[in-house]
Amino acid sequence: MAPRRHVIADDLRKQISTGRIKAGERLPSEAQLASHYAVSTPTLRNALAVLQSEGLVEKIHGKGNFVRHPLRRITYVGGGRTPDAQTAAAEAALRISVRTTNLRARGHLTALLRVSARSPLTEFLCLSHEGKSPHSLARIYIPRDLAPADVPGKSLWYEGVEARLTELRPPLAEVREKVSARFPTPEETATLRISSALPVLAITRVAADTTGRVVEAALLVLPSDRADAVFTNHMMTEERGTEG
Repeated sequence: MAPRRHVIADDLRKQISTGRIKAGERLPSEAQLASHYAVSTPTLRNALAVLQSEGLVEKIHGKGNFVRHPLRRITYVGGGRTPDAQTAAAEAALRISVRTTNLRARGHLTALLRVSARSPLTEFLCLSHEGKSPHSLARIYIPRDLAPADVPGKSLWYEGVEARLTELRPPLAEVREKVSARFPTPEETATLRISSALPVLAITRVAADTTGRVVEAALLVLPSDRADAVFTNHMMTEERGTEG
């Protein structure tokens, strides 16, 4: 016999898929659900965790559990390639807020940007939303001397910030990307309103100029229920002429 948490999750999943419980609707309280299914509260929470890990339900602190609206899938295009039209349209539908903070390099940031401890940096914390739901998270670090002086502490205009960063940044010679799958940190779980059991794609992108100086380091967190990563290698072929 299947564990009770899976039986409960299957029943709720069926109600969601058939529209009996609609997207955006609040589920009954955990106490009411536990009573309805005749299980303990921990067992009920384990069942909800299954649905949260699938991206079907989100728990909003102080408000309860809600059925998620289907979130738009985006594709991270690696290698500095330009996103295709479908990916660009999906990303354009997201609203991105940016918070700017000046700080000093320490810990892993010193190694990531190849700078000495306490070197001045600027952090851009970018949080994308689809409607009212958080979608993905990025932290971008650049040397302070490359940071635009005219970006406010909080901004909803990510495109303008990105354009200014590109304008001030020297030409790039290398972009190195590392992709790993892991579970979210407690901070990421709370910020993105996802289950701690939902894997995320963690992408570290480091860009250097022609002198070898790191001019940007980005830490991206993309929940796996709404993001893919694609890397394409274009193989160069050499045509050899024939002798006449």
